[in-house]
Amino acid sequence: MLPLPRWRVALCLLAIVFGLVFAAPNVIPQSVLDSAPAWLPHKKVGLGLDLQGGSYLQLEVDTNALLTDRLNSLVEDARNALGDKQIAFSNLAIVGQSVVVRITDPAKLSAAQDALDALGQPIGVAGARDVNVSSGADQHLTLSLNPQALSIDAAKAVTGDIETLRRRIDSLGTKEPTIVPEGANRIVIEVPGESDPDRLKAVIGQTAKLSFQMVDDSVSQADIAAGAIPPEDELLPSSTNAPPTLVNRRVVIEGSMLTYAGAAHSPDTNQPVVSFRLNGQGAIRFGQTTSDNVGKQFAIVLDGKVIEAPRIKEPMMTGNSEIEGNFTDQSAADLALLLSSGALPAPLKVLQQSTVGAELGQDSVRAGALAGIIAILLVGAFMVLAYGGVFGGVAVVGLLINMAMILACMSTFGAVLTLPGIAGLILTVAMAVDANVLIFERIRDEERAGRRPAVAIDTGFTRATVSILDANITTLIAALILFQFGVGPVRGFAWTLSIGVLTSVFTALFITRMFVFLWFRSNRSKQLPI
Repeated sequence: MLPLPRWRVALCLLAIVFGLVFAAPNVIPQSVLDSAPAWLPHKKVGLGLDLQGGSYLQLEVDTNALLTDRLNSLVEDARNALGDKQIAFSNLAIVGQSVVVRITDPAKLSAAQDALDALGQPIGVAGARDVNVSSGADQHLTLSLNPQALSIDAAKAVTGDIETLRRRIDSLGTKEPTIVPEGANRIVIEVPGESDPDRLKAVIGQTAKLSFQMVDDSVSQADIAAGAIPPEDELLPSSTNAPPTLVNRRVVIEGSMLTYAGAAHSPDTNQPVVSFRLNGQGAIRFGQTTSDNVGKQFAIVLDGKVIEAPRIKEPMMTGNSEIEGNFTDQSAADLALLLSSGALPAPLKVLQQSTVGAELGQDSVRAGALAGIIAILLVGAFMVLAYGGVFGGVAVVGLLINMAMILACMSTFGAVLTLPGIAGLILTVAMAVDANVLIFERIRDEERAGRRPAVAIDTGFTRATVSILDANITTLIAALILFQFGVGPVRGFAWTLSIGVLTSVFTALFITRMFVFLWFRSNRSKQLPI
């Protein structure tokens, strides 16, 4: 008697039910699916950019802008560090890729170097720090950025940009976006269903670095025109056609202090505005600043441009306020989205953009479905002709169950089907019967050797298992390598191939085995029809 434990039967039945139920939404009409009870699965396999149509962007992290921001921050850190120690200095400026400062009192040169040394932080390399301080002639100190630190900053910027981009794209309501790094400083974005790459580029490409800074009205326009700008100030352009605004470099409120940002309409003018709410630290700082500067202006700065510079009429202690400007409903909503998702750690440059039409995608889906059906029919016909109606029919049933399990897994885990993914599915159809071929040929050999049918069947499944596992494990390793190091379509192919390998092995070693064993138990044939 062929052994068939109950747990094995239960496992096979659960797998079959899982495959049929969770794959069903992919073939049921959407109208029927919408009327189905909520507790039934509704999730379908997502279509990739090449099948659904959408937008493709290739972005590059602006490492020069990242370096400039780091040097500007280092200038302010050096200014504060020396000021805290009451060390007089002059000529603090950026020279090349370093920051240079002259210490006025030679006696305080050593104390100044210690204060600036404290600005450096370990970067994970033994003894290495991100900022190195060296002394030069005429009491000059030079702060140099470690090249390794810049590389680390760039890698962190790519990771941070990807997370921020994902939040922004998810807020647009798009489904199944693909955002992956490419090389050391590039990011590839594929957004199925988004047909306007320009709007996508406008939303995701803006750095969205927000700050509130006090306007310095103590400097006359004549001095500004002559370039006599105090070192603690900076002249920022307006986002409109208004003249540039002189603001203090000290940032009162940072965008990271926002806990909420949303589009709204002003109760006074009914014009679109962006309302925002600050966290506890931001609310305290905002309240203190507005209390100390009633009657003065503060600038709301976004990506180095002044959106507006309202005058403080009264202290604002609640941490709730709004940004006014020449907004439309769409631009206010986009700005609120940017502020909610946070600023990009580093600016991005668009290297390439393209749009894939949905018509091309539908043609690919139809062609892929037709190719898959033809592949199943041809493979099924071959198995029936080669191994008879019983064993060949069992192989065909196993193949159909295998395809249902693949679709169910892809639907459940949110996998995206691409054109190469369809190729992976069709390849899986051929690979799925390889295991059955090994098993059935082994059964034939055992029967030719004079084994009884029950022994031939049991020995065929048992001895073919090792060969099946060896062949499929090597394929799975290759698929995982493709998934790890590939991007875009390559990952889609690797994803479907990986799932197909796992379901094919399970189908051959468990489900096909169960059907063959059940057939033999009910038939008790003296000779196998194989």
